[in-house]
Amino acid sequence: MTLATMLTTTPSALSVISEERPLIDVRAPVEFAQGALPGAVNLPLMNDDERHQVGIAYKQQGQAAAIALGERLVSGETKQARVAGWQAYLDEHPDALIYCFRGGLRSQIAQQWLEEAGVSRPRLEGGWKAMRQALCARIESAARQPMLVVAGLTGCAKTTLINQLDNGVDLEAYAHHKGSAFGRRPEEPATQINFEHALAKRLIRLPEGLVIEDESRQIGNANIPLSFWRALQQAPRVRIEMPLDWRLAQIQQDYIIDLEQAYIARYGGEQGWALMQKQLSSALVRLGKRLGNARLQRLQRLQTLAFREHAQGNPQAHEAWLAPLLTEYYDPLYRYHLDKQRDTAPPEIHVGDWDSCLAAARQWNR
Repeated sequence: MTLATMLTTTPSALSVISEERPLIDVRAPVEFAQGALPGAVNLPLMNDDERHQVGIAYKQQGQAAAIALGERLVSGETKQARVAGWQAYLDEHPDALIYCFRGGLRSQIAQQWLEEAGVSRPRLEGGWKAMRQALCARIESAARQPMLVVAGLTGCAKTTLINQLDNGVDLEAYAHHKGSAFGRRPEEPATQINFEHALAKRLIRLPEGLVIEDESRQIGNANIPLSFWRALQQAPRVRIEMPLDWRLAQIQQDYIIDLEQAYIARYGGEQGWALMQKQLSSALVRLGKRLGNARLQRLQRLQTLAFREHAQGNPQAHEAWLAPLLTEYYDPLYRYHLDKQRDTAPPEIHVGDWDSCLAAARQWNR
């Protein structure tokens, strides 16, 4: 029996994700950046340049030549360093699994090198591709589950309500984006693949009814999968109605205070403050065509003054531009969509303040 036949595998089951098994992704960094499995760490067998060279050899000369080139590129100290990286991770996470794109040659090589170093770990059958198919299938099946949508004007704390529920599904969290032109966060927005994988991971644990915020199909860089999106459009709703001053306080907390803290935590005080200002001013510019030039310039002046006041310790000054942005742009836009969809809109099972909508959502799930 050869060493290759002794290498063990683990089925690509959703339990691997729901149980949050540690995962070693031995694909190249460029592949990992496009989308990985939840909980995976990238410890590649080959870096991007090595993978590129091997890929050319495979196309021009076949598999044997590609394998031979790979063995030359990843040998000696390079090989030792990569095995040492896997061993170090396995010392901290002894139950980790190994995967590559299809669970084939790269993960087998990683297993074999680890075996030679005295460490035995299984690889995922079918690798990344098989597990992704299972995760996408979970989203497809969730489109047939009962759903309740939480709707309301901007600033009604819909996301906060969602996260109060055991069966809430926070799409914005998985997208790393708060959903509007002002929704960019300090961290990189999720790729489409990572958004879908994070959504599927959440859905694995929710076999019954789902409560989800009313969203556009696109959130940041990600699109809600079509079948799931269509199900949302037909789902019953609760609609939060809160007064303007309450909504302004919520927006100031979410889009000013919390945003500033997030940027400073990531980049430090001076750079974080500058990047936070750039994010908010750029978001206003992105709405320029819809706002019209005169309104945009007025809001930009108010925003600039607010930044000056904020720098002096008065973040509440942002109300001067946030209030007209709500009343003159976001609120009319939302009501326009409500009126446009009135004949085809799904039923509203409750309309009321935030607390009553939370109670209605909890009651719906019983």
